[in-house]
Amino acid sequence: MYQQLILIGHLGGNPEMRFTASGVPVTNFRLAVNRRWTGADGQAQEKTTWFQVSSWNRQAEFVNQYLTKGQRVMVVGEVEAARPWTDRNGNLGASIEVTAREVRFMDSRNSGENGKHEGHGEDLMAATEADGAKSSVPF
Repeated sequence: MYQQLILIGHLGGNPEMRFTASGVPVTNFRLAVNRRWTGADGQAQEKTTWFQVSSWNRQAEFVNQYLTKGQRVMVVGEVEAARPWTDRNGNLGASIEVTAREVRFMDSRNSGENGKHEGHGEDLMAATEADGAKSSVPF
């Protein structure tokens, strides 16, 4: 069996890196994916779906170092879990957790917040599972 998910969206906050007990870096970030359409009544509609993305090893270090809130990225990965939750008003929602195999910049080279990735090409974020991005995952 095989699954692959491709997401293009904006970071909802700065990435947060931590280390597993065995010292493996993992970086987590929230990704907002917007969908826009025109409804039957002719009104513009928009829906945002949020994803919780985890990247591992070398890729985790790149994500933590070069990505900031608001940047547009493409994530290629797989869904690990969808967890239901309820907001303050009693509305149901889901947190969709994704493990990234690949993360790529989608913004132009010099458009990063505070110039964090200025001068680095989009291929900087091409650390993939083949580079060991998930080889030491403890589960």
